[in-house]
Amino acid sequence: MTETIGFIGLGNMGLPMATNLAKAGHKVQGFDVVPAANEAAAKVGITVAATAVEAVKGASIVISMLPNGKLVLDLYGSGILAASAGTLFIDSSTIDIDSARAASALVVAAGMVNLDAPVSGGVGGAAAGTLTFMVGGAAGDFARAQPVLELMGKKIVHCGDAGAGQAAKICNNMILGISMIAVGEAFVLAEKVGLSHQALYDVASTASGQCWSLTTYCPVPGPVPTSPANNDYKPGFAAALMLKDLLLSQEAAASAGVSTALGKHASEIYQNFVTAGQGSVDFSGIIKAIRES
Repeated sequence: MTETIGFIGLGNMGLPMATNLAKAGHKVQGFDVVPAANEAAAKVGITVAATAVEAVKGASIVISMLPNGKLVLDLYGSGILAASAGTLFIDSSTIDIDSARAASALVVAAGMVNLDAPVSGGVGGAAAGTLTFMVGGAAGDFARAQPVLELMGKKIVHCGDAGAGQAAKICNNMILGISMIAVGEAFVLAEKVGLSHQALYDVASTASGQCWSLTTYCPVPGPVPTSPANNDYKPGFAAALMLKDLLLSQEAAASAGVSTALGKHASEIYQNFVTAGQGSVDFSGIIKAIRES
């Protein structure tokens, strides 16, 4: 079934996601506040609207991919909720849980349907259509969205009610941030005691130390040729974005009254890295700060 889809936010993640929807035959009406993003969208078959409100006209599904919760709430208060009754709104931004729940309440109050559906997989996953979607919302609404989400991702997980998708994303990325620091520290220690990168990788990747940060995103050149370490740490997932997610984890932990000592320390380490001007470096580049510490 061909859908008319409004897509708000055509940046590094949003544009390839919207492109995959257009390639699948859907009519995609896109909008971004950055003119260059709109120009890029027009080149790949996306109908560019003059405003966000124009982008959602006639749409049965509206997808947003924005930098933070305030922008999502501002978007939902900008007039786009005057769309047709029953329109499905899917927010794939990574935002705080409270904002996700507030956004859902606004959509439902307007007679629409809402899901929070943040993603994992980075720019490469967005382009390849292999993202993981973590979805919060009613089961029936999830079933309605699943065919469209599957055009952009290979793993679609219903995590629970409104806000559960954001909760899953925040918890997952806290693990990721902590584990990348641990892997980086292990390689730096290996360097100091005379163990080669390849030897450590060959052991840890098949032993109890194996994890995604090692086997897919190894922070040193060589063992995993596709990792950013082999491309001067050009970002698939920038350190500034990792910091954002770690800070969201700490906000959630404070709100829930949970102590996450390693998550807190990881956020401090990435904060120092970003403050030192490394925010645009891939988050695996944290190994450079570890070497210098």
